[in-house]
Amino acid sequence: MMTSTGSVATSWLRPITAGGVAPFTRAGHLVHPARRLSELVQGRPPGITGHQWSSALREGFDQVVCDPDGRPLLAVRLAPPAAAGSAERRAERITGTVCAAVGLPVLRVESATLRADQARRLVEYVLDARAWAAGTAPEGADAVGFRDIVGRLPDGRRGPVNDLGALARAGAVEAYVERRLADPILRGLHVRWAEGPAEGWAWVEVRPGRCLVERVQLFAQRVSCGVDPGRLAEDLAAVAVGERLRELDVTEPPLVDRAELVAGIRALAARRAEFEGGFAFDHLCAD
Repeated sequence: MMTSTGSVATSWLRPITAGGVAPFTRAGHLVHPARRLSELVQGRPPGITGHQWSSALREGFDQVVCDPDGRPLLAVRLAPPAAAGSAERRAERITGTVCAAVGLPVLRVESATLRADQARRLVEYVLDARAWAAGTAPEGADAVGFRDIVGRLPDGRRGPVNDLGALARAGAVEAYVERRLADPILRGLHVRWAEGPAEGWAWVEVRPGRCLVERVQLFAQRVSCGVDPGRLAEDLAAVAVGERLRELDVTEPPLVDRAELVAGIRALAARRAEFEGGFAFDHLCAD
């Protein structure tokens, strides 16, 4: 479910009125770009202080998914990771509290590389995945998950066409052929923190023993993504690697020693008790 079915929670949300950038439609939904929380709510719910309310209303979302009548169902935001204890982190917590109180599901992606202009593709992907999972996919195909649908990839091979990182993976192979990378394979992993975000890593070896690494955290607050959040976070990390590879001819991105990367993977594996579903990437812990 993307929104609460309770009449009390639903009453705090109001339809988005005309104005701003025109919405687009996807899978039976209206999607409005660049809206502030103040445009989505009406009245302050019980339990929310005046300070929390005024602070949260100033916060914005990159995309807001609505029903055909314009009532918000899901808010999406891409942002760089905020430092612990920072004003940005406090604002995120307050906004999350207010959104929970008004019954607004939120999908937040933290990435040092991905930007707001990529939020539309994420929304389209999630809505399509949810529609597939809900059974609106072609008859007889419901046994295959949305992420596992096989078709023609950008490089001509057959593979999972709903891998958001497919273009980045093809780009890595092309860059390797052009001798701009030391290895053609874009690797990755993902975990789901218990009662926390999904986290995805992706990396490619740019120079021998030196890797370009991207990490993404995905916070799905009261919303289903239609696919496993961990795999989605990993695919988004692959997209981020692809964005950095585009700039490879202009400037070399910060690289990480492979030994340091492996040490980080081992440290992650050591915390497997904190993950939902454990840790499935022990094979990456080898030197």
